[in-house]
Amino acid sequence: MPIPQDRASHAFGRTQFIHTPHAFGRTQFAPTPTSSLLAPHSLLTMTKITTITLNPAIDQTVAIPNFQAGAVNRVAWEQSDPGGKGVNVASFLADFGYSIAVSGFLGQENVEIFQTFFTQKQISDRFIRIPGKTRVNVKIVDEVKQEITDVNFPGQTAIESDIQSLIQTVDQLAAEYDWFILSGSIPAGIPTRIYAELIDRLKARNKTVVLDASGDSFREAIAAAPYAVKPNIHELEEVLETVLDTEPKVIQAARNLLEQGIHSVVVSMGEKGAMFVEKDNAVFARPPQIEVKSTVGAGDAMVAGFVTAKLRGLPLTDCARLATSFSLGALSQIGPRLPPIAAIESTMQQVTVQTLH
Repeated sequence: MPIPQDRASHAFGRTQFIHTPHAFGRTQFAPTPTSSLLAPHSLLTMTKITTITLNPAIDQTVAIPNFQAGAVNRVAWEQSDPGGKGVNVASFLADFGYSIAVSGFLGQENVEIFQTFFTQKQISDRFIRIPGKTRVNVKIVDEVKQEITDVNFPGQTAIESDIQSLIQTVDQLAAEYDWFILSGSIPAGIPTRIYAELIDRLKARNKTVVLDASGDSFREAIAAAPYAVKPNIHELEEVLETVLDTEPKVIQAARNLLEQGIHSVVVSMGEKGAMFVEKDNAVFARPPQIEVKSTVGAGDAMVAGFVTAKLRGLPLTDCARLATSFSLGALSQIGPRLPPIAAIESTMQQVTVQTLH
């Protein structure tokens, strides 16, 4: 069956913008049955996780009704959140009780929003401070036209000494942390092989590494064989230099990655869902239609849900349900945050998982 080439590769369902301001902090979960897949489990949450974000950002959401380019526009409301792919993943996992550390590069001139956020989330801050400002990504939300316009600033530039400081920090973290999640783009001044080098170093110390990257940094990291990768369909097409317009083609592309030594491949496909492929199993998770409030962090939530499912030893079908439910949860919020655990569990029951052959 052909897969529509929807460039909103992390969004599910129909877009409807509803502003629900939410100060960042630990999500408050409703009581859940002890049999819940997401119920707190002390042995599981003892697993310590580090996320690496080389190109973080401050995500600024600005609401402008009837936004028009080339005209004077008035802002109805705005919200700023510390972000970047690994920062988002760390935030989601911290809300589920995991011990989390974060590292990467932060600009010294606007670091306060990150420091406050990490303190409130009880996340260990191991970011390397470098000169300049952390970039800002602006999302202009038009609630009348139901459109989102993205304006992304470039990241700050790191130099060789910054890279060496990062590698030293990662080596130190490897003495204490079990899982490492490498996420996002590579800023100027960083070799595209950085992810491959970090994976090699971490695997040499028997660490589990998950990669969510694109372009050359993803391509060069494949041979290093991280435990799991999570490209969206367009990122996978770019790296493989081919069109993946049918499910069999996507499955075969994923299995080709498995042959490189990767254990799990997750391919997100926009509102159609996501494919989860391992050596002896492949499933497709199809989400229900939902009202989308923001696309910030939806792909990162899928990574967090996948890691949570793996740490709970769930079969691939439940991994797919939980990862998809996390992503849907992020889409239902303004900014990178999740709804209460009861809402995530409810959504899990609405995700359809199909076994593929």
